[in-house]
Amino acid sequence: MSSRKKFLRQSAAILAGGSLVSAMDNKAFAIFKNKIAASDQMNVALIGTKGMGWSNLTAALKVPGINLVQLCDIDKNVMDQRLLDLKGMNVDASKIKTTGDYRNVIDNKDIDIVIVGTPDHWHALQMIHACEAGKHVYVEKPVGNSIGECKAMVAAQKRYNRFVQAGQWQRSQQHFRDAVDYVHSGKLGMIRTVKVWCYQGWMRPQPVVPDTAPPAGVDYKTWLGPAPTRPFNASRFHFNFRWFWDYAGGLMTDWGVHLLDYALLGMKADTPKTIAALGGRFAYPELYEETPDTLTTLYEFDGFNLVWDSAMGIDNGSYGRNHGIAFIGNNATLVLDRGGWEVIEEKQSKSKVSVPLQLSSDNGVEKHWVNFVEAIRTNKKESLHCDIEAAAHVANVAQMGNIAFRSGQKLVWDKTAGKFADEKINKQYLVKEYHNGYTLPKV
Repeated sequence: MSSRKKFLRQSAAILAGGSLVSAMDNKAFAIFKNKIAASDQMNVALIGTKGMGWSNLTAALKVPGINLVQLCDIDKNVMDQRLLDLKGMNVDASKIKTTGDYRNVIDNKDIDIVIVGTPDHWHALQMIHACEAGKHVYVEKPVGNSIGECKAMVAAQKRYNRFVQAGQWQRSQQHFRDAVDYVHSGKLGMIRTVKVWCYQGWMRPQPVVPDTAPPAGVDYKTWLGPAPTRPFNASRFHFNFRWFWDYAGGLMTDWGVHLLDYALLGMKADTPKTIAALGGRFAYPELYEETPDTLTTLYEFDGFNLVWDSAMGIDNGSYGRNHGIAFIGNNATLVLDRGGWEVIEEKQSKSKVSVPLQLSSDNGVEKHWVNFVEAIRTNKKESLHCDIEAAAHVANVAQMGNIAFRSGQKLVWDKTAGKFADEKINKQYLVKEYHNGYTLPKV
């Protein structure tokens, strides 16, 4: 097995399973080796203890001076497992408060940092309410489940002047930053096309099953929150919320915000002028999903085109990688993924530009937390690697792709107005309707 493939398998296992095993050495934490002053101690609470929420917490607890105070989850079965996991980490779980209502976390004056690890449809409300309560927030991606939510989240951060880091941890990985520096060097020549792809063979929706009563210990009403009221269905719950429009946006918002982010960074791009998309449920038409398992989206920018290509059930993506970003220049092409980056010479060019594969050697989630905590302690918001504005930018671009697919139209984005040229599209898709008595705060 190649080094790059081995790295990717290890990374996938760590992130998908919320593993406690670190793939990172202690160098990233060197800035905290000195004794942490009492004033620098910070208490953290986690809302949503499954998946990336748990991975974020375990990374946070490796930063000296970060103390776990409270866990919040609507599924008591998951909560009980996490308490056992904490005991295995030599954490005194008896001292950790637990709750199924995130408002108890917001109201807890002992908490300095809130981790929002819930499904996408909860991100905006929980981040805004935490900021309003004076807490700093680490919020999972995509930060908003609609363009309107992203706008409100940016406004809340500014109004309440809190530190907000989005969980786009690739921004803290050195090889990603090195690759973008190389793109910016101009050595690739004029870049006319950027390709972003995500082929995930292991991802598949669940079978169509009958609605049932929620499992014992699950507060399903609270899980739904602002989403439309529907009977409980096991194939829409936990990890599988990703495949339903009520809660998320499929691969486009799940992986897309990671990968499109670096495409935009590399090109120093703002928002696209037009967006068009085609796709469907081609891989698993018999399984339970609403979002497309196969999608191709074309974004038009000034001077270049950006292509998004995603597919579930397939691993054979471009350049032999199951995900990546390719900056295709007149002199050479830079190919970047979580395993590393390389520059492939353009045969027609006389420049003879190439760089052998540069492998990744660090843990992005852990480094992202080091960056977040250091920014708070030094009171430098500008040092955050992925603040809410940056995260909202790419989340909006991902949402545009989904809206183009769902509407079946080629869309025109009005940058000045911050909306689509077609008011019918704005009315239907710009802001998600909230249900069950919840409202998106007007900040």
